[in-house]
Amino acid sequence: MEIWRVNTCTKRFVREPVPDAWKHLGGRGLSARILLDEVPPTCDPLGPYNKLIFAPGLLVGHRLSSCDRISIGGKSPLTGGIKESNAGGTTGFALAQLGIKALILEGRPDPGDDWWVLHVSRSGVRFDSAGSVVGLGVYGAASRLLAFYGRKVAIALIGPGGEMLLRVAGIQNLDQNRVPSRIAARGGLGAVLGSKRIKAVVIDPEGGSKPPIVDLPAFRKAQKAFTQALLSHPQTHTYADYGTAAMVDMCQYFGSLPTRGFSAGQFEGAEEISGKHLRELILERDGEGRTTHGCMGGCAIRCSNVFADAGGKTLVSPLEYETIGLMGSNLGISDLDSIAKLNREVNDLGLDTIDIGAALGVAAQAGLMGWGNARRALELIWEIRRGTPLGRILGNGAATTGKVLGVERIPVVKGQAMSAYDPRAIKGTGVTFATSPMGADHTAGLTIRARIDHLDPKGQVEVSRGVQISMAGYDTLGACIFAGFGFAAAPEGTVAALLNAKYGWSVESDILEVLGRETLRLEREFNHLAGFTPADDRLPEWMTREPLPPTGAVFDVLEEELDSLFDTV
Repeated sequence: MEIWRVNTCTKRFVREPVPDAWKHLGGRGLSARILLDEVPPTCDPLGPYNKLIFAPGLLVGHRLSSCDRISIGGKSPLTGGIKESNAGGTTGFALAQLGIKALILEGRPDPGDDWWVLHVSRSGVRFDSAGSVVGLGVYGAASRLLAFYGRKVAIALIGPGGEMLLRVAGIQNLDQNRVPSRIAARGGLGAVLGSKRIKAVVIDPEGGSKPPIVDLPAFRKAQKAFTQALLSHPQTHTYADYGTAAMVDMCQYFGSLPTRGFSAGQFEGAEEISGKHLRELILERDGEGRTTHGCMGGCAIRCSNVFADAGGKTLVSPLEYETIGLMGSNLGISDLDSIAKLNREVNDLGLDTIDIGAALGVAAQAGLMGWGNARRALELIWEIRRGTPLGRILGNGAATTGKVLGVERIPVVKGQAMSAYDPRAIKGTGVTFATSPMGADHTAGLTIRARIDHLDPKGQVEVSRGVQISMAGYDTLGACIFAGFGFAAAPEGTVAALLNAKYGWSVESDILEVLGRETLRLEREFNHLAGFTPADDRLPEWMTREPLPPTGAVFDVLEEELDSLFDTV
């Protein structure tokens, strides 16, 4: 494996051996190590000193179910701190086939420089003109790039949002059907790619091969144990049937479903946007719709879906819980077709549906749209596409929107919008939102499945600490959050067995925790050097005093407990 380093200003490219301190890391952990080693924490995220890192996880490249994710890291223009955003699809697998441990994009061209497609192959790296795809949405740009480069390539690209340097722009990746549907959405890393004048990174894996495995029989044995455990886990079948939309019913039950700008925790239209109704609608319409769909090759869970319109034609893929929560119940919209249309428009712009959904909720509080008015929500998204002043405000996310419009009830931490779990009713996830180096992000440590009283503030810090460590470890492996079902049910030491067999290491059965703790320490150190203090590890004040119907909960985990969370990490 090698480090591939590309200067986007000078157009120089070099291959380097992997430093010893980086060899045991991948994915999120590796991007954190590189950022701390090489990026000034106080730098301008869209300036010349920030770097954008594409790092496959430690287990990427072998079609191990749900373990071929790509981590993309940099200093976030949204939070001002360290950021890792990961995605499924084909990017991670393609980079691993070329023997790339990390692809590091450095420098920054002049803002008026041309736009480029960065082409990565066995031959190295070259810069191709992006003139034919600049200004296009993600779907149109991906189609043209595939027509030009062939359908075997992987692509990571930005939409108009990234070109406009909007702070909630993500980076879209192709799924296994070559649809640009897998977005590394959070934290504005699409704006970082846009600042480097790169419209797309095209990875051609032709002539590459799977990464070497030191002990193939041992790897296959551990792989079999993991796969069997994953297939036998009941949650695997739940997500295969209903996708992440299954969470609608669960959050409705706990009173944590964001409703009308996080003003309530239950939504009267929840049944109409539930996983069950989503599945029924897809089956009823038939055509191109699919109730289960894999974003990457070899996935046994297949939690994705393809949502078709009334005529059976694909409208969007996938329609996920987070989007349903933020663009559905959060806006008072109970129609899946309307939510899917909003989803597709925001996808095409290359923006984070969570932050845009939260921004629209803030806009509704300010009187710019009415609750349940999907048509008006779509008009506001068109403002973003046109680049109007209002569109740029919305396109920079909920925090900016709230500040400009004078709204107090803004659901953000560290400038990043909360995902679709109201933290007053799921307090362990609220602890994660508050304390994670990533900002408000459920993938950093969701606690809703913990067997605890979610309304009791006691014990929530311990629960959050455990899942934050685990998730940082999984992100370092390149494993999907749902792969955790298999690893948890597999024989103890399965993760260690896979890593030892692949690399010839001799790590112990606690390696997931070891990797998670190290990753969090690196991220916390970067944020500390960037100027973060305990005051940044807080939920918005209004959530500590405004009761959430129907439970009447407020977020009341003690601040001294929040401040102690990382004492033992």
